Amino acid sequence: MSIGDVIDITAQAVWLILKCSAPMLLSSMVVGLVISIFQTVTSIQEQTLTFVPKLIVILVVVLICGDWIMNNIITFMEDLFSRFNDYVG
Repeated sequence: MSIGDVIDITAQAVWLILKCSAPMLLSSMVVGLVISIFQTVTSIQEQTLTFVPKLIVILVVVLICGDWIMNNIITFMEDLFSRFNDYVG
């Protein structure tokens, strides 16, 4: 196994992490932005107001995108395991 193989696997893993976490992070960011605009307009200065809506939205996004995320992870792991002999031998 060469250094290039390690870098390639690492780059694929980082890309997979970014791709799979993006739906949750983006939805959480949008909900936080909407709630902060609401807080600014209504002058509500409660710091914990965004926690529950973000949690609910992330749960819904995981329920919607969970199959896609799992398929991406399984495909990556199957590809990694199928080339195991090339890495070890």
